Amino acid sequence: MSIIKKLVALGVSSLWLAGVLPAYAQAPVIDPADDAKHLGLPQEFLYWTREQQVAGYRNINKIFPTRKISASGTVLELPKQLTDLGDVQIEVEDRKLTADEYFLQQSVAGLLVIKNGTIVYERYGLGNTENSLWTSFSVAKSLTSLLFGAAVQDGYIKSLDEKVTDYLPRLKNSAYDKSSIRNLLQMSSGVEWNEDYADQNSDVNSASWDTLSLYEYLRNKPNVTEPGEVFNYNTAETNLAGTLLRSAIGNNLSTYLSDKIWKPFGMESDASWMLSEVGGGEFGGGNFNATLRDYGRLGLFALRNGQLSDGTKVLPESWMADSTAPSKGSAGYGYFWWLNDDGSYRGIGIFGQEIFIDPKENVVIALQSARANASRTSDWYLQLALMKALTQAVKN
Repeated sequence: MSIIKKLVALGVSSLWLAGVLPAYAQAPVIDPADDAKHLGLPQEFLYWTREQQVAGYRNINKIFPTRKISASGTVLELPKQLTDLGDVQIEVEDRKLTADEYFLQQSVAGLLVIKNGTIVYERYGLGNTENSLWTSFSVAKSLTSLLFGAAVQDGYIKSLDEKVTDYLPRLKNSAYDKSSIRNLLQMSSGVEWNEDYADQNSDVNSASWDTLSLYEYLRNKPNVTEPGEVFNYNTAETNLAGTLLRSAIGNNLSTYLSDKIWKPFGMESDASWMLSEVGGGEFGGGNFNATLRDYGRLGLFALRNGQLSDGTKVLPESWMADSTAPSKGSAGYGYFWWLNDDGSYRGIGIFGQEIFIDPKENVVIALQSARANASRTSDWYLQLALMKALTQAVKN
């Protein structure tokens, strides 16, 4: 299996991925003009130095194959009423710090808070500006969930209860004959999968990640539970989701995203999506690369239930409600969205990426980071505490 394909797969991996970098001090500030001096090798993607993280995360298209996501030039303007949130207190168990301290300690590249459609806080670090692109890691899963909603609205997918094999016939006569699209989006296919990165013999370390080889690997996996019953994080199935969606719409995901959301909703800048192979397709949970403000606009698109400024509904009426309803397998997971018990929900990615949405408070928060550790439990607790504290701080 090619190293690029494997690393792309790892780049969209689950939150169970252990921290793969030592907990060094804060990431360095790097002038974007000097980024070329610090770009790391693709085969060392998850092991980049701190300098390579900063330069690489904002220059993914110089390191990996990507496909352009075009903006239209008609921008959804975000008015500003800035307030200083740097002194907001964050508390997790016995740890206390301010938002300013979080920003530095957690190597934040950008933090944006939108309340009632207005930017109330915007700050950049590590040399980033409002024009910097930054990679999303698994936030792309939540973006893919939005595209599934668009495909249902457009009639490309009749129902989430259709079988995976209705769209991926290469998997017929396998365990996926029993699994529905809904099961795939809720990580509850019932198909055996071991996501343990520390186990060299686990599925995630043994599978071949090019599309056809992955099909062959998965078609030999047995059912271990009834579909829909048990949540089991499966990186391979996020790749299947992207392939299934491409099959349904008869197009690549980047073009569909551009036509359905990026252009009509008024994203400010062109973005890109990392490909599974040169000239290949986008992983359903892969990395897309966009500016901080467009992360925020994407959160607004979800917050507004996929409705455009002219009233056009890109998503079915109940799509976001359905997407963010607890699944039978996990009360904390919907259709590729992580759920909180207060009705807020999140798209999150390793190394500290997030789009946080609180419908009750009409708040969207976008976070881009270059943390030393890919996924450490204490960091995730602290990150959620940041989101809650900022939301509370701008509460009417």
